Amino acid sequence: MSVVRALAALLLLLSSAPASAQITRAEQNAALLHQIQQVHGLSETQMQRIREIFAHSAIIGQGNPAITRHPVTPEQCLAQLEQRAISYDNARFERICGARYMAPLYDPATSRAEDASACIDQFEFPDIPCAYPVVWVKASEAAELCAAEGKRLCDANEWEDACQGSSEPPDYRFDLALGVPPEVGIRRMREAHNRAHAADKRWSYGPAYQPGICATGSFKTPGCNGGSWTQCGSNTYPAGDFPACHSPLEVYDLNGNAAEHMNLPLNVGEMSSRGSVTLGYTEMKGSWFIFDTYRAHEDWCRWRAPFWHGTRVMDPHSHANYHLGFRCCSTLPAKPPPARGLSGLAPAPSAGSAASPGARPAPATGPHW
Repeated sequence: MSVVRALAALLLLLSSAPASAQITRAEQNAALLHQIQQVHGLSETQMQRIREIFAHSAIIGQGNPAITRHPVTPEQCLAQLEQRAISYDNARFERICGARYMAPLYDPATSRAEDASACIDQFEFPDIPCAYPVVWVKASEAAELCAAEGKRLCDANEWEDACQGSSEPPDYRFDLALGVPPEVGIRRMREAHNRAHAADKRWSYGPAYQPGICATGSFKTPGCNGGSWTQCGSNTYPAGDFPACHSPLEVYDLNGNAAEHMNLPLNVGEMSSRGSVTLGYTEMKGSWFIFDTYRAHEDWCRWRAPFWHGTRVMDPHSHANYHLGFRCCSTLPAKPPPARGLSGLAPAPSAGSAASPGARPAPATGPHW
């Protein structure tokens, strides 16, 4: 992790500047974008698109540097990982996924990692160990950033699989969204899904919630009213600072640090895993950095949240806040089918569900955390 360490030192230097020389968001983002290019080996064309997305926003980044107070620095994170001889480099996963710091999605009970058809970032974007997650990012920007990297915003079920530790067939009840407004369909689907998985609830690290395992011991800025850029610091930890906070598929920080944008489809044509670029509706997954002292909502792996601040994913006015980030997925090239006998027939494709209503739903504003 020598490249990561050198760039983390740069970020530390910037973040430790005296108050009279307070780092700006632009300076913070410039260092971050340099780090992204160096660690992930992105082309100049890819970086130009990422820079454009960042430049279009007045708030996207790793938090408002004027008020954000991170509990741990990148250098402290790297030092403790080195002291414990922990490295997140994984040659096997990199060979399978074709990129650093991604993990294959598969069912360990029935298959191997090499059989995976998709991968997910091991850490929240920028998907770099000991870097702070990017927050104040809209769902539409998250999808665009994933695309710029040659990835895609994950479907909700893929995030859930990564957390649960087992990839399962998507279980969206698209039938419950037919002929009704989107917000009604989303509520029906959520309620059915949560009932179906109540008996197998678990967290990324185990069957019961445990304080201190994940990045959940930070604090809320005094006076934070739930959504103000000037009053709410993004007091996150560096990614991977809690090595025990991982799922059986070796995906980290699914609980704690930053909540995450994901794509909730209302029909097959809105699934990013099936190639959709128009996508479905916003789904917020996971939990964030104060959950050891204030558990604002459920955060078990397959729990689906109410339609808080909900919109279409690609709505330019989709939600952003100080504790909300994202991570990306990628679809792997199709593997050749196994050899079949002369009489073997391929299974018929299943019929896709009808398109969901196109009306923009009325968002539920939800709690202001």
